[in-house]
Amino acid sequence: MQIGIVGLGRMGGNIAVRLTRFGHDVVVYDQDSAAVAKTVERAEAGRASGANSLADVVAQLHGPKKIVWSMLPAGEITEQTIMSLAGLMGRGDIVIDGGNTYYKDDIRRAGMLAEKGIDYLDIGTSGGVWGLERGYCMMYGGAKEAADHIDPILAALAPGMGDIPRTPGRDRDGLDPRAEQGYLYCGPAGSGHFVKMVHNGIEYGMMQAFAEGFDVMYRKDSPLLAEEERFSLNMADIAEVWRRGSVVSSWLLDLTAQALAKNGELASFSGEVSDSGEGRWTIEAAIEEAVPVPVMTAALFTRFRSRSDNTFAEKVLSAMRFGFGGHVENKG
Repeated sequence: MQIGIVGLGRMGGNIAVRLTRFGHDVVVYDQDSAAVAKTVERAEAGRASGANSLADVVAQLHGPKKIVWSMLPAGEITEQTIMSLAGLMGRGDIVIDGGNTYYKDDIRRAGMLAEKGIDYLDIGTSGGVWGLERGYCMMYGGAKEAADHIDPILAALAPGMGDIPRTPGRDRDGLDPRAEQGYLYCGPAGSGHFVKMVHNGIEYGMMQAFAEGFDVMYRKDSPLLAEEERFSLNMADIAEVWRRGSVVSSWLLDLTAQALAKNGELASFSGEVSDSGEGRWTIEAAIEEAVPVPVMTAALFTRFRSRSDNTFAEKVLSAMRFGFGGHVENKG
């Protein structure tokens, strides 16, 4: 299939390149012309072409359904891009937002595009800077017919089953086999980004638990403790041993172990931890539904506090964010 990719940052460029590896053709555009040239160079020969504007992206697309995937930060830049595409594309075409957009914005945009006969899909995309090789876990919503049409693109981007054992009972009726491949149709417009939003809220809580645990161990040799109760613990070795068969083994722990192996003090990280919006939106949704989410709320508030007063725990958070997403915190 042929698809336009708009936004060639940490994930957009890799999405474009991965698609060409699986036999798809891409038209790529970014405000940074150097990013366009680099993506075309990295792509499989002959399968990527650069564009110099959104209009040029649409003009280079062929076939009965033109497909454009926006991979830009949530907010005004995505809003402007979607609105521009709405004026450039026609009935039967498909616009995809793969960024971390607020799901209520998806619902509004889908309604607006539907009036023009354009289908809108929201795709929550997880995989960070590792997605080029590992593939991307995707949760998506929108018109079912449009979602089915782009299934070959999603299948190419998804990680597949890999070496993860099947979950017992997955062969019963009513379960979507695509979930085992790492991508899932969640329902109407907004549902994909809603599921991804909650995913990121959970991520906040998991990261905070790791960060606090390592901080407790890091400070076990504190002079506030009786001398016989002080332990000098090696954080890198603890992270590594936990990776080997413990119940808390995970990709987040893998990333923590990698950072600690390089520097046990995490000296290159400031500990000033940003939040990208999804944690806030998850808590707002919980309030609307009257669902208690104390762990995620505390994790979000800790990120706020980290920008004025941070500890080793926040450096662990920074290390994980850099590991999975290439997020660079400001170093004081």
